[in-house]
Amino acid sequence: MRKLLFTLIAVISGLAFAQAQQVKGVVKDDQGKSLAGATILLKKIKDSSVAKLTVTNATGQYSFESIPEGSYFLNATFVGHTSQNSSRFEVNGSGEINAPDIVLNKVTGNLKEAVVTARKPILEVRADKTIMNVENSINAVGQDALELLRKAPGVMIDKDENLNLSGKNGVQVYVDGRPTPLSGKDLSDYLKTIQSSTVESIEIITNPSAKYEAAGNAGIINIRLKKNKAYGTNGSVTAGFNQGVYPKYNSGISLNHRNKNINIFGNYNYNRNKNESPFNLIRSQVDTTFENHGKMVNRGNTHTFKTGLDYSLGRTSTIGVMVNGNFSSYGLTNPGHTQITKTPTKELVKNLNVLNTTDGQRDNANFNLNYRYADSAQRELNVDADYGLYRITSDQLQPNYYSDPAGVPTYSTIYNMIAPSDIDIYTLKIDYEQNLLKGRLGLGGKGSIVDSKNDFQRYDVFNSGKQLDTARSNNFRYKENVNALYANYNKQLKGGFLFQLGVRMENTHAEGRSKGRKQDPFGNWENYDSSFTRNYIDFFPSASVTFNKNPMSQWTVSYSRRIDRPAYQDLNPFEFKIDEYSYQKGNTELRPQYTNSIGLTYIYKYTLTTTLNYSHISDVFGSPIDTIEKSKSFMMKKNLATQDVVSLNISYPFNYKWYTVFANLNGNYSKYKANLGPGKKIDLDAWAFTGFVQNSFRFGKGWTGELTGLYISPSIWQGVFKSSEMWSIDGGLLKTIMKGKGTVKASVSDIFKTMRWRGKSPDYAGQTTLAWGSWESRQLKLNFTYRFGSNTVKAARQRKAGLEDENKRVTTQGGGIGGGQQ
Repeated sequence: MRKLLFTLIAVISGLAFAQAQQVKGVVKDDQGKSLAGATILLKKIKDSSVAKLTVTNATGQYSFESIPEGSYFLNATFVGHTSQNSSRFEVNGSGEINAPDIVLNKVTGNLKEAVVTARKPILEVRADKTIMNVENSINAVGQDALELLRKAPGVMIDKDENLNLSGKNGVQVYVDGRPTPLSGKDLSDYLKTIQSSTVESIEIITNPSAKYEAAGNAGIINIRLKKNKAYGTNGSVTAGFNQGVYPKYNSGISLNHRNKNINIFGNYNYNRNKNESPFNLIRSQVDTTFENHGKMVNRGNTHTFKTGLDYSLGRTSTIGVMVNGNFSSYGLTNPGHTQITKTPTKELVKNLNVLNTTDGQRDNANFNLNYRYADSAQRELNVDADYGLYRITSDQLQPNYYSDPAGVPTYSTIYNMIAPSDIDIYTLKIDYEQNLLKGRLGLGGKGSIVDSKNDFQRYDVFNSGKQLDTARSNNFRYKENVNALYANYNKQLKGGFLFQLGVRMENTHAEGRSKGRKQDPFGNWENYDSSFTRNYIDFFPSASVTFNKNPMSQWTVSYSRRIDRPAYQDLNPFEFKIDEYSYQKGNTELRPQYTNSIGLTYIYKYTLTTTLNYSHISDVFGSPIDTIEKSKSFMMKKNLATQDVVSLNISYPFNYKWYTVFANLNGNYSKYKANLGPGKKIDLDAWAFTGFVQNSFRFGKGWTGELTGLYISPSIWQGVFKSSEMWSIDGGLLKTIMKGKGTVKASVSDIFKTMRWRGKSPDYAGQTTLAWGSWESRQLKLNFTYRFGSNTVKAARQRKAGLEDENKRVTTQGGGIGGGQQ
C-alpha cells in the first residue's frame, strides 16, 4: 500500500513537460553599467501574474529556464532606480529568446514604493540554508512548531522528542534570530506552545557563518514568526478547529500601522488543545522483564503575544522596542500498567498500575531594544539588548499500586514532586558591516548570561498527609556566561569566485551547584554540595568558496567548526525518579561535543540543488540506559567516543501552468563508537533518509489544492536506539473568498495514520529495550483568515524587526527567492 501511494504521488509529480524555451537578457543602469542583484519578474500578459522570479548575477545577466508556451513581459526593479517593464514577447517553441537590454534610471527624488507580488514555494534550498515556508501552506494549519519540524527536511524527532538534524544531535533552535536556552523535554514543550498560524518560515542552517553563535553541532533551526510588512493600517483575524481523538481550537488577531517614520505592531493568539499519545515499552534486565503499556493525554491552554514599536530617527537610523512571549497552562494524565515477569520462565511476578498526573505553568517573555544605522555608503550597525525569562512550574502526583499475579492488591507507594524552574537570560549583541577592498567586512561581538534556578521537592504521600523527603529533594543552580567576538569577510573575485572567511572566538564560564542530602558508606545521612566550575576558550573558523562564473551552474565548498555545551539539566547530578524502576540523572563530568563539518553544494539552473556534507563529532552526547540495583535502570547523558556522519540533500522544484511540485531527498550515514566499560560498548551504524514531495494545484476561481508525502527511513536515536520507518500523506484545499481578503483552508494530516514510531536498543549493561507508540498525527483541520486594511509593501532600509523589508536583498547564491521557481 505504501509503495503504491508514493508511486501515485511520483506520477502526479512527473506530469509531462510541454515545449519550453529559455529567456535571457541583461539589466544596466542609465550609465551603461551592469546591475548585479536586480530583481527580474517574468509575468504573464493574460493576468500579470508572476510566472518566475530571479535576480541578475555579478555581470547583470539573468536567465529563465523551461518557460511554457504563452505571452509574457519582464519587470525589472533595483533599489534606488525606477522600475521598468519590457515589451511583450511570445514563447512558442524551443531554443533561446534574447530579450532587449533593460535600462533602469536612478531615482531623482525619494524612493516611494516598489510593489512585488510572488507566491513562495513550500521549500527554498540555497547554498547556505533551506527555508520551509509554512505561512501559506494549506497542510500546515492547526499545528504547533514541533509538528511543523517533524516535516522539515532532514529533521528527526525521537521518542523523547529530542531533535536530530541529518543524523546529528545538538540542534540549536532560534526564534526570530534569538537562541532559546531550553533543550530536551523543556524545548519540545516550549515548541508546542508556538502555533503554526504565527509561523512564517523555518530556516535550517547547516553551516552557519562566524556571525552566528557557535552552539549547535548539527546546525541552527531558526523559526521566523510572521511580520506584517504592509504600509498603512491593516490587520487580520483567524480562527481554527482541529479534530483528532479530541477537538482543538485556536484563534488570533493581528494589528499593524506603518508609515515612513513609525511602525506599531501587535498580535495575540489563543490555542486550546488536548492530545493523546499511546506508549509501550518492554525492558529486559538480568532475569526480569518489564512490559509497560500506557496512554499519555496532554492538555494545554496557550496565550501568545507580540507588540512593539519602531521609529525612524532620520534617513540613516532606526530605534525600536519589542515585547513578545507566551503564557501556557498544561496538564498531563499518564495511566499505565506494567507486568513484571521472570524472563527464563515467563512467570508473572507482580503487576504495577500507575496513574501519573502533572499540572503546571510555562511562561515566557522577551524584551528587546534595538538600534540600527545604515547609510548610503553601505555601512550598517545593529545593536540589540535583550532580556528573556522562563518561569516553569510542575506539580506531579505519582501513585504506584502493586498487585499479585491474581490481581489482588498488595501495597502502594505515592509520591508528589513539585519542581519550579526560573531561567533568566541577558544578552547584548553588536554587529557592524562595511565595504572594504571591494568586499564586505563584518565585525561583532556578543555577551550573554544564563541564570537557571531549579528546585526539586519530593514528598511521600500518606493518608495523614505528605512529608518532604529531604534525601530525594534537590536544589540546583546553574550560571553560564558566554562572551564572543567575530570577524567575517566576503569578496567576489575575477574569474567567478566568491569567497567568505570568518572566525569566532567564544569564552565560556559555567558554574553549577547542586545541594541536597545523601547517605555515606555507613548509611548515615549528610548534607552535600556538588559544585563545579568550567572555564574555557574556543575558536570556531568558518569558510566558503563559491564558483559562480556561470550563474546556471554554481559550486560552493564550505567548512565550519561548532560546539554543543551540555544543557543545565544534563549537568545536575541529582537522580530524578520517573517511576519505581526508572531514574534519570545528570552528569557533572559531561563535556562539550565538537563538530568539524565540510560541505559541497551544487546548484544547477537555480532549481536542482545538491549538497554533500561530512561531519566528525568528538565527545558526542549519547543517552544509554544503564542499570542500578539489579532490576532498576537509569538514563544519564554521557560523552561517547565519536560520531561520523555523511549526508546528502537533493531538491528540485518544477512549475507548469496550474501545477507546482517540490521534491526533496535527504540521506545520511551515521556511525557511533564508544567503549564505556565491560558490557557497555556501542558500535552502531545506519543509513537513513527522508523523502518529501509537495504537490500544489491551482484550480482557478480561488481554489488551490495540496498533496504532500513524507517518508522517514530507519535511523538512530540518541546514539543507542535503532528506530523503524515512518511515513504519511497529507491533503488539503484552500479557497479565497470576500474578494481575496478571506481564506478558508481544510486539510487532513496523516490520512492513513502511519506516523507511528518504534525503537530498539541493543544489549547495553545487561539490558535491552523495545519501545513503540504514536500520537494524534491524523487530524481534520479547518481554518479561516480575514485580512483588512492596506496591503501595499514598500521597499525601505529600516530595522529588520519592524520597518525593514526583509526581501529587499535577494542573493544570486541559491537563485533568489525559491531558487527562481515561482
